[in-house]
Amino acid sequence: MDIPKLNEIKALERLLTKLKMQYLVHDDLFSLPWWVLLVTLIVPWLIWWKLVDKSRIAIVLVFGLSISLLVSLMDEIGTAFGLWSYPTQLLRILPRLYPVDFSFLPVVHMLLFQYFKNWWPYLISLAVVGAVFSFLGEPLFVWLDIYQLDHWKYYYSFPIYIVKGLLLKWLVEALMAKAGKQAGGMNS
Repeated sequence: MDIPKLNEIKALERLLTKLKMQYLVHDDLFSLPWWVLLVTLIVPWLIWWKLVDKSRIAIVLVFGLSISLLVSLMDEIGTAFGLWSYPTQLLRILPRLYPVDFSFLPVVHMLLFQYFKNWWPYLISLAVVGAVFSFLGEPLFVWLDIYQLDHWKYYYSFPIYIVKGLLLKWLVEALMAKAGKQAGGMNS
């Protein structure tokens, strides 16, 4: 097999984008799963704005953006390796499940981060949310034809929801503590 040239790869990418847009218009657009994704993109942010502690908005947003970056990266890796796929997408030119990756998951995690400041309650809340997402949310998205398990099982997701939440809470709090020490040191 010949190694493809960059121009050949770029031509295939343009063709793939054209095919994705055709698929969007003919199969995704205005279908029930498409509307579910649109609501999933908008409604969580409206709820978040009502519930977020405005005095802690910076750290809560840093945490939420960290969640978004991590889950979108994991999503891209999982789809690239054929672990799962998305039969329906809101827009096929953006990251695969961005209504969930950039809205639903970060908003839920930001609210957990905000309301459960201590580690033990936060861990319990992550376990409950991880179970709901893994064993109710993911099957619902499969049923709606938004998500398809290719080489993945629901129970693989459960520990990932917990570990990701714990890791990012630790990282954000450590960075904020470091920033606080540096700011305190500059004032001395």
